[in-house]
Amino acid sequence: MTANTPPALFDRNLLRRRRDRSARTMTEYNFLAQRSFDDMVDRVASVTRDFDRAAILGGGPGLLAADTAAVLRTKVKWLCRADLSPRITTRLDAPALALDEEYLPFAPESLDLVLAPWGLHWTNDLPGALVQINHALKPDGFFACALPGGATLTELRQSLMAAEGELTGGVSARVSPLAGTFDMAALLQRAGFAMPVADIDRVTVRYDHIFALMADLRGMGETSVLADRPRNPASRALFARAGQIYADRFADPDGRIRASFEIVHAAGWAPHPDQPKPKRPGSATHRLADALGTRERSLGEKAGR
Repeated sequence: MTANTPPALFDRNLLRRRRDRSARTMTEYNFLAQRSFDDMVDRVASVTRDFDRAAILGGGPGLLAADTAAVLRTKVKWLCRADLSPRITTRLDAPALALDEEYLPFAPESLDLVLAPWGLHWTNDLPGALVQINHALKPDGFFACALPGGATLTELRQSLMAAEGELTGGVSARVSPLAGTFDMAALLQRAGFAMPVADIDRVTVRYDHIFALMADLRGMGETSVLADRPRNPASRALFARAGQIYADRFADPDGRIRASFEIVHAAGWAPHPDQPKPKRPGSATHRLADALGTRERSLGEKAGR
């Protein structure tokens, strides 16, 4: 690894194998990717222009089967889909490519629209992937992505840590680090996108027990692929104790447990000379106090005096 190479946080080969394994049944578990994608389609629908060439990175099968996808088809002339898993690409509902999001094959300025629902969080070099996407977009091309935020699965994290601390006296990394809203807006700006925005959609899903939650995560292909993960599989005793702690701390009165998911949405535009520009500092011609009908106070002046 050179000085400029980011650390390998995730085992991408393991991620590919797990997505291959869950490809056949992923549509049964893909509700978070579908929710993310539907929100992206709404954003695309609000753009007052059409797109010649578009690509969807990740997200899994079935996304275009929803009614919301009809809007996308009316605004995009040509669309391709892509996934890290070759088996998933055989189940995608558009011309598809098996590719690694860390090494995108798209030519510079070849796309007008790129959507990345629920997949970029597994890249070892997220800033680098965003730069590549920006380069693949034509000037004034649009990009939107969704990935899990920092509070995702907080209940599972806490329960596993508490259980492992009790059973072994130590704690291992078992859930991946995740980005926050401000992180994503800053990363888009750093990658060269214009007018970056980010917001959060919070979702609570309820389960009968921790093993039902883990089954959903396996079905999504979203179990941990940390490169520095423990090499010995977690014991059933660990998950049994974690399940007890989970139920004690995060169960509703009916006994079902809560699982929190944060979907961080981020979007930006490839730069173009005709895009709106922010005003220079000090260029304002009217005072904010006048607009609000109030009296301007100095920094050292207290209210009420």
